[in-house]
Amino acid sequence: MALVEVTVIPLGTGSTSLSSFVAGCVRVLEQAEDVKYQLTPMGTVLEGDLPRLMELVRQMHEQPFLAGATRVSTTIRIDDRRDKEGTMQGKVASVETKLITPGGTD
Repeated sequence: MALVEVTVIPLGTGSTSLSSFVAGCVRVLEQAEDVKYQLTPMGTVLEGDLPRLMELVRQMHEQPFLAGATRVSTTIRIDDRRDKEGTMQGKVASVETKLITPGGTD
């Protein structure tokens, strides 16, 4: 299972407000029942099968164009750990455990 952080930035929109464009991207994810996601103030983290996540990123990248943007910049970061299954919740829990018991191992 992979984690992908994606930030889609519409340019050439004529406005500094981008929330309606972000909402269009999130609608793509709402329809993807096989993928977990977490919206953050600066991007979105996706959890699932890497080929599926990449397809969703492509669809998210297209949303601002469909809403009238003339240019879109998309940034992607991939965490694809293959020695054990990684999840959004598991990564956060690992850090929280170390806050309680410093020096713990993975």
